[in-house]
Amino acid sequence: MEENLKFQYYQKLWFVSGFLNITKINDQQINTQIQSLIINKLSNLTDKDIYRKELKDDLIEMGKNISLSCKWVPNVENFPYRDENSEREFNELGFFQFDVEYFKDNPAKKVKIIPMLIQQIPYIVLNALKEFSNKPANKGIFLDLESPMYIFATSNKSNPPNISWTNENIEKYKKAIAYWTVIYSGQWPDYSEQLFNRRIRDNLSNRLSELHFIYRNSAFVYMAEENYENFFESYMKQFVVDPTPKMRAVLFALRSINESLDLLFLKTRSGAFVNLDIIEDKMKNLGLLRGLIQTRLSLIYNELDYNRREHYTSVLKHLINEFELNDLVSRVNDKFNIIEAALQELYQQKNKENQERTEKGLSLLNLLFGAGILGDLAAIILIALSLEEGALPSILLHSIIAVLIIGILVITASYFVFLRFKIKKTEVGKAVDAIIEDDEGNIVLIKRKYPPYKDFYALPGGLVEKGERLKDTLIREVKEEVNLNVKIIKKSGFYDEEGRDPRGPIHSTAYIYRIIGGLSGLKSRDDAKEVILFPIAKLNELDLAFDHSKILEDAGLIKTN
Repeated sequence: MEENLKFQYYQKLWFVSGFLNITKINDQQINTQIQSLIINKLSNLTDKDIYRKELKDDLIEMGKNISLSCKWVPNVENFPYRDENSEREFNELGFFQFDVEYFKDNPAKKVKIIPMLIQQIPYIVLNALKEFSNKPANKGIFLDLESPMYIFATSNKSNPPNISWTNENIEKYKKAIAYWTVIYSGQWPDYSEQLFNRRIRDNLSNRLSELHFIYRNSAFVYMAEENYENFFESYMKQFVVDPTPKMRAVLFALRSINESLDLLFLKTRSGAFVNLDIIEDKMKNLGLLRGLIQTRLSLIYNELDYNRREHYTSVLKHLINEFELNDLVSRVNDKFNIIEAALQELYQQKNKENQERTEKGLSLLNLLFGAGILGDLAAIILIALSLEEGALPSILLHSIIAVLIIGILVITASYFVFLRFKIKKTEVGKAVDAIIEDDEGNIVLIKRKYPPYKDFYALPGGLVEKGERLKDTLIREVKEEVNLNVKIIKKSGFYDEEGRDPRGPIHSTAYIYRIIGGLSGLKSRDDAKEVILFPIAKLNELDLAFDHSKILEDAGLIKTN
């Protein structure tokens, strides 16, 4: 029968990977803002913040007794990442580190803190960070908010104390250890033996007085009290704790590159409008980022080759395997090759289309020659050249010849200019955007279902289909996305600024609509994940997709400061 074992929580470190645009964000100011945000949130927890209601009293008490500091730690500087979904630009890869301790001045209270409590508050913090990062003022920060916050929990006391962590004792106390090694989990006593065995099999410590476990979303270090005091800051922090968020930041960067490649590939294969030159530029940028990440990984591999500190190298190897970095690098490289092949195919198709248009132009010129128009001009020149000296004044003769030659050149050049204009025009997409207000001071917005700007709020609208009249597009898109019948009141503006749409040059016309028949049918459809009535007075608080803030500003619904 298993004997009871309890670890006493000592402190935690949280890590959140991310990108910063340091031209827009001051890291010291953002540290202060985030630290104040979290402390304020946790000091004022309410029932709606807490998922596990049976833990409410303990969590509220922990939130009121938290000591927390926040700092941004750069990992790769000069890292020019552009998010393929939001088109935000960043230039530094790193992570936020939070030094966290509950009941710092009341150690007796720490005894009751169990893993189930430890996992709850990071969920609350993550939701607060999501709201924070969605504000227009915080466009210079992009956090990994899809993954759980990384929790590095530590303990310096156990009951019973002074256990020698032989394989036999690890097996003996495996259930208690397992609950700490994987923080984000339930704590059910009827878990299978296989699960408990998996959670205790990778103890990275070389010492019988310590336990070191590092997993994908959490880690646990137990050190006997004297060891903790003497070696945590001087050794454990540098060789076990610090490499973990650095490697996780690399993982976040690789995942971000991988997701960007997925979106680019979908653009090359979809029927939506795509500008190939833009995709080519994006590929060059992603190629640079891949090189920077591989350089960073090379430094780690060099550590493995030359560092003789066995414990440290075992940690690095474990992190590479735990985060599956080699597999992800391989998948990223494969996607580069696939997209390059797709681009070559698209360029060949584009060249073929342009060649066909050029051949049509040459056919027209041949038609002109066939009809005798250019031939007659050429004959006149030949006649003029054959006139005997004195038949016409020399200056008049040369003038006639010059005019005729210029005429032929102008006709030919004009047609080829027209042809290039026509080709260029076919590369410009047309779109419409709908400004729909109700009678209560709200505006209809959708949450986009697909990239670009997936999960961003936007005005209803979409691309004009081939052969479709603009008026038909206006009515169709509103019906398809928000299920409303509307009447067009007036045109609000035309938008053709370069870079307004990440898919290429797409020119949009915005219209103001009036609702016919009320809002009873309002619901999300087609490309809309969600449809909302949002107060016009609070539009400044939203980071809208594309240039829709500009559209609403021009319509007088958003006021600039």
